[in-house]
Amino acid sequence: MAKLTAGPDPTSSPLMRFGAELRRLRRARGWSQEKTGQLLGYSDTWISLIERGKEVPTSKLALKADEVFETGGLFVELLRRITSATLLEGFEEFADLESRCRELREFQTGIIPGLLQTREYAAALTGAAVERGTITEAQADERLAFLSVRQRRVLDGRSAPVIHSVMEEACLTRLVGGREVMRQQLEHLSVMAKRPNITLQIAPQSLGELVPFLFPIVLLTMPDRSVIGYTETHARGYVERRSAVCAAWERGYDRLQVEAMSTAASSDVIRSIGKGFE
Repeated sequence: MAKLTAGPDPTSSPLMRFGAELRRLRRARGWSQEKTGQLLGYSDTWISLIERGKEVPTSKLALKADEVFETGGLFVELLRRITSATLLEGFEEFADLESRCRELREFQTGIIPGLLQTREYAAALTGAAVERGTITEAQADERLAFLSVRQRRVLDGRSAPVIHSVMEEACLTRLVGGREVMRQQLEHLSVMAKRPNITLQIAPQSLGELVPFLFPIVLLTMPDRSVIGYTETHARGYVERRSAVCAAWERGYDRLQVEAMSTAASSDVIRSIGKGFE
């Protein structure tokens, strides 16, 4: 006799609960995933991934689901629980702004910027957080799913922003996930650097005290030309809207672009370090 396979546990995480509620309400109305997708404006494949907790739902989907199923804000609340349990406080607001920006300038210390991470590299980071007891395995899965959604929104959207990323050289040499993961990650950087809207520069260790920032920062230029900043600590993220602060960050970033390696030299360094991981 065949053994029945249990479905996803809806109590295991907010992400699973969202998918379970969507599946329950869909089935109660006798709707297929295809019909549900048509009503919500998504493909049946995407609905399947949401129901199985394999993708993080968007705010657009949550709002539409509350409208279609007449649930009075249930899905919006479940989405809020997903982001609050999974992400740093303040990061959800930043991610929404990031998805709408026209230009993104960032400086990263220590690790590859999230938008440019491979799944294996990101999984190594979240896996380490699970081992330390900082997050649960379910939260690690949700972070990876959110990163995947975020990368698609920003990098592969119809109006992808201009991206200028400056990384400390230590981002390339810090061993994350093992040598093969690092080789693939640096190869991915080389591929991303070839996109016409992406510029990568490396800040060499020799810059020392000339690096104007001691922490990672992001500067977002919005459609109305306003500039919004973002930085974070281990505890939370901070969206910076004060014009004087953002202007000071911009001046520092301009200096950083000049002091960092040229794009050609940066590409050579990325390839050279990547070969060292072979």
